[in-house]
Amino acid sequence: MLDEDLKQQVKEYFKNLKSDVVVRLYPGKHESREELVSFLTDLVSLSDRLSLTQPNVEKSGVYFDVYNGKTAVAFDGIPGGHEFSSLVLAILQAGGSPLRLDASLVEAIQQIQDDLQFETYVALDCHNCPEVVQTLNAFSLVNPKIKNVMIDGALFPDRVNEKKIQGVPTVYLNGERFLSGQADTAKIFDKLLESVKLNLAPKETKEDSTVYDVTVIGGGPSGVASAVYTARKGLKVLLIAERMGGQVKDTVGIENIISVPYTTGQELSSTLAKQLESNQVAKRENVRVTMIEPGVIKKIHLNTTEVISTKTIIISTGAKWRELNVPGERENIGKGVAYCPHCDGPFFKNKDVVVVGGGNSGVEAALDLSGIVKSVTLIEFGDQLKADKVLVEKMEQTKNIRSVVSAETKEILSSGDKVTGLIYQDRKDGRQISLETDAVFVQIGLVPNSGFVKDLVQTNRFGEILVDEKCRTSVDGIFACGDVTQTPYKQIVIAMGEGAKAAISAFEHLLHAA
Repeated sequence: MLDEDLKQQVKEYFKNLKSDVVVRLYPGKHESREELVSFLTDLVSLSDRLSLTQPNVEKSGVYFDVYNGKTAVAFDGIPGGHEFSSLVLAILQAGGSPLRLDASLVEAIQQIQDDLQFETYVALDCHNCPEVVQTLNAFSLVNPKIKNVMIDGALFPDRVNEKKIQGVPTVYLNGERFLSGQADTAKIFDKLLESVKLNLAPKETKEDSTVYDVTVIGGGPSGVASAVYTARKGLKVLLIAERMGGQVKDTVGIENIISVPYTTGQELSSTLAKQLESNQVAKRENVRVTMIEPGVIKKIHLNTTEVISTKTIIISTGAKWRELNVPGERENIGKGVAYCPHCDGPFFKNKDVVVVGGGNSGVEAALDLSGIVKSVTLIEFGDQLKADKVLVEKMEQTKNIRSVVSAETKEILSSGDKVTGLIYQDRKDGRQISLETDAVFVQIGLVPNSGFVKDLVQTNRFGEILVDEKCRTSVDGIFACGDVTQTPYKQIVIAMGEGAKAAISAFEHLLHAA
């Protein structure tokens, strides 16, 4: 299954193994058994520190696991596609490579005393699934009381149908649905805190003994640009990010960054992380800022209860998918309401779906889905579609897509287990019209991630942080840049420029304050 180029690449990775790791293949008859044996045999041959055993004990719901003598990471299926990286990473981390978790998260997870069994249903072509799988795998390597098994939903349609799963990733904890859809490590940790009791006492971080000159909140293009520019000024800089890359990480193809003809969101996020390292920027990843205390020395509170001290702050937290905020939306996420056509579209093969939103993202989603589903109905609130002309023309030439304009979505209907329809109001005559549909894909733009400072800095009615021409907010020493601000045209290249501007402004502020 592994071609020679991939084998050589993985072989280089496995040189980082510091201890022995056993891959345990459990008995059980399934049509992929022979393929799995071949796959794992090839994999363990790439390092002397790896071995393959076949215990004579059937383990229900697990094809194989990766075991380091203390903890195990389990897989129910053959982790190809995007999940191959999850398997390689699990082996490396089980073999002693550093976990991709903030030290404060590791400390908190180690305190968990409850037995937690996670089941993570994925699709191998889902680019959002690996982040969830890898986070829960890391949790299980930190604490033996935590178990996670990756389940390839395509191999187990009966399980998927029984649990009425209509979107990935979908995670169950001890048999109960835990979360559905995209989730970064910070979100998963917050959700976990709702399920287990932890006594996390407030504390000062080690870094507080040296007050930072600049703390950047956000790991997307604007945040990294700010961090790099301030670090190059010789300042003491910290970057706090829930996830490196931010919203960009979910972008499949990027062709409009000048001097870079083509890249992907994953590749760009990796490049940004490397640039931070090369400029020796301190980084706190997987943690979330809950509040900021203003002052000459500002205090940043994290969801781990830590407090960080800094002279200036640059907020670059970007934006997230905007929700419809209608009845039936949140209740049916993962049951037919989705925000990623690439990930969840295959669940609705040969079915009727609705896309809400007539901008570029909505029309692109309709075109993407048209090759999979039976029909697509595109609903737009405005009097005409707002997407680029070339996209609209392509959509009009696609036979199984129809569009409805001047339509306001009022409610998403469901049977309790899955989406069954959508009600919209014709804005011209006031009629309410019901559509039968199996899924609703919401593509209506973004909302700024500014909630944690809404009572601190001035924002507009959209929640965007108001800044001046130098990226200064209404609070002295606090700057903002990128998609979280009112700056028009939410583009990567613009965010990078605004990040550089905010950095220079922060440096200028520190010079005058000295």
